[in-house]
Amino acid sequence: MLRYYLKLGFLSIRANPALSLLMVAAIAVGIGACMTMVTVRHVMADNPIAHKNDRLFHVQVDNWNPNNPYREPNEPPEQVTYLDATRLLEAGRAHRQVISFKSDRVVQPDDDEILPFQEEVRATSADFFAMFDVPFKYGSGWDAAADRAEERVTVLSAAMNDRLYGGEDSTGRMLMMNNEPYRVAGVLDDWRPTPKFFDLNNNPYEDPEDIYTPFSVAVTGEWGSSGNNSCWKSPEEAGYASYLASECIWIQMWVELPTQADKEAYEQFLADYVTEQKELGRFPRPLNNRLSTPEEWMINQEVVDDMVSVLLALSALFLLVCLLNTIGLLLAKVIRRRNDISLRRALGASKAELFRQYIVEAGMIGGAGGLAGIGMTWLGLRGIENVFSEYDFIEHLVTMDWQMVGLAVLLAIVSSLGAALYPTWRACRVSPATTLRIQ
Repeated sequence: MLRYYLKLGFLSIRANPALSLLMVAAIAVGIGACMTMVTVRHVMADNPIAHKNDRLFHVQVDNWNPNNPYREPNEPPEQVTYLDATRLLEAGRAHRQVISFKSDRVVQPDDDEILPFQEEVRATSADFFAMFDVPFKYGSGWDAAADRAEERVTVLSAAMNDRLYGGEDSTGRMLMMNNEPYRVAGVLDDWRPTPKFFDLNNNPYEDPEDIYTPFSVAVTGEWGSSGNNSCWKSPEEAGYASYLASECIWIQMWVELPTQADKEAYEQFLADYVTEQKELGRFPRPLNNRLSTPEEWMINQEVVDDMVSVLLALSALFLLVCLLNTIGLLLAKVIRRRNDISLRRALGASKAELFRQYIVEAGMIGGAGGLAGIGMTWLGLRGIENVFSEYDFIEHLVTMDWQMVGLAVLLAIVSSLGAALYPTWRACRVSPATTLRIQ
């Protein structure tokens, strides 16, 4: 029976090509506008490490000004001090733990044809790669022993390895940075989490760093931080050592806690640690520790701009307007086919059969509108990419995966079926006796 309804729908569409094309176009434009914003928001709000969302936690402790919270109404600082980061790391109370910050180094390639260049480097601890499931193409990261021994080792991204070594296996080679040699321990495979959940400071959509080195080496070398640095009171003295001993926050800390019991134990450990520090004259504010999952942390940091949500709402209203136009066109089609409908009813077709016939026809129009809507979505994404072409990260926010393609088609079919309900109901209420008598 479905095949018969499909045949009737095809004949109806072919009999009224202009009207059918207008309905397909209305659905396509509405779907394109709506799905463009849905796709952008989907990418911006994506959790790139969702499979470990219940295991990873961003650590916050409130060492801030006793008179004012870090952020209203009572948010603790987004980062931690060197004192707290290193003491919590040394305590080793988590399955895995990472402290990190980004800095700038001058890379001095072996190839004389490549001029030295400045590059952002992430100084981090050994668990970074295992905790965040970072894939390797060659070699591996360093271990905790290398952290403690302050070994000058490094891990390169695939892009940096291509730039410096032509993409070959560079493990074991020496890389000069700021006139200091670093042994290449590993090369990453393609890895670009969007958003960059492990460090949402500055721009959450920028590329991850292309070079990684041990945190201990960076501190010994007195590297400055190129990320966010905030202090509620100035260091007591000048110099790097005083900066490390200050209440300035500049380090991101994450822990991996496999079970709920592990999380509860770590929360108690943090509470005990802060209580102990209070006795030493630190942490003047009330106890306010936080452990946030990656998803919670991205929501807290508002990685999705409010303007995107506003544009999404406007695009949804635009889709509604397009559907109202489709309803009007379907009603016009019903009025034009009153004679056919009356004749079918007079020959014995039931209201249910007519309803199924016109719903199938609407579904065909919706499917066509969905396929055209995918093209309109692609054009919308390319338009956004061109408008914001000065931002390097924009190309990663305007990509459409198969999930969004399927959603576009589904939204088109559901929308067209929803729009067809009232016109179809009107078609089923046509009185064959009245219409035929007039004829």
